[in-house]
Amino acid sequence: MSATVVVVGGGYAGIAVARELDAVADVVLVEPRESFFHNVAALRGLVDPAWTDRLFYPYDHLLTRGRVVRDRAVEVDPTGVALASGDRIAADYVVLATGSTYPFPAKSAETGTTAAKARIRATREALTGAEHVLLLGAGPVGLELAGELKAAWPDKRVTILDPAEDLLPDFPPEFRAELRNQLADLEVDLLLGSPLREKPPTTPGERAEFTAIAHDDRKITADIWFRCFGVQPNSDYLSPELAKHRNPDGAIQVQPDLRLPGVENVFAIGDVTAIPEPKMARAAGDHATTAAENIKSLLQNQRTQNTYAAAPPAIALPLGPTGGASYTAETGVLDATTTSQIKGQTLTTETYDALLLHQESPNS
Repeated sequence: MSATVVVVGGGYAGIAVARELDAVADVVLVEPRESFFHNVAALRGLVDPAWTDRLFYPYDHLLTRGRVVRDRAVEVDPTGVALASGDRIAADYVVLATGSTYPFPAKSAETGTTAAKARIRATREALTGAEHVLLLGAGPVGLELAGELKAAWPDKRVTILDPAEDLLPDFPPEFRAELRNQLADLEVDLLLGSPLREKPPTTPGERAEFTAIAHDDRKITADIWFRCFGVQPNSDYLSPELAKHRNPDGAIQVQPDLRLPGVENVFAIGDVTAIPEPKMARAAGDHATTAAENIKSLLQNQRTQNTYAAAPPAIALPLGPTGGASYTAETGVLDATTTSQIKGQTLTTETYDALLLHQESPNS
């Protein structure tokens, strides 16, 4: 009889490890969403109607032998997964791939595809009628969203506000300078070093005029705003035995072989881990490959385990379809044209569609 591997979470890491193990184990993927959400392209999908349907892919054809259970894990221990429905799935191996939450529109909280698409379309309609957009947070999401907004509506005023004194301090000055120059060309207002006294009185994504006051008494009047900070690892389902490996911020500690310390059969991969590296879809895929190979070794009674090394600082940050900048230690700063090509490869859902979901693109 095959071993049962329960993969908790159907994001980039989860679908990759489930696919890689499908031929050698009884794989059960537990995921509350109706469809895989391609959040790498979420900000493009917000401003461009042609992209909305391309963000969602049913799990129907993901696995050949295994199955996808649409449910939420409420408690996970080394022997299995208890579900919100009251069912329990026994497991020989467990892979925690529950990722993280982030404010809309970078990620979606809706589990139903129809509701998720409706929220995107309603927010796009609100944006269409807005004159001034305020983005709280000058991290990668805030900057990327600003670029998408200006590409879709060049005449719309966009302001980014952040309490930090500079952009992306973990990256070199020349990279930050390139971003600043492009934001200036786009006429994005960048207000750094002065947080708001209190958050705007309206709901994020709601079109309604408000005035926000910064700590330096500067007044900002806008008619729609978005929160572009606040990532939170999803790990509140861990049993007491496993919860001792959860950091205060919710991230799960893992060994180099991606197992939880001292737990032989439980792995964690993707954004939910405490690995100190950029949280990117590519890294999640690399985690999945390492974990899958290690589980295959254990299934063959081989004790040698592959190890994963944290990825060095790297970023591909688009500012609209034709703008942006990228950086790696090997290449240095890459220009807008190169960034557009790099990001285009990850935005294109056909990549995940062909490699992971075995189905045609809804727009093909």
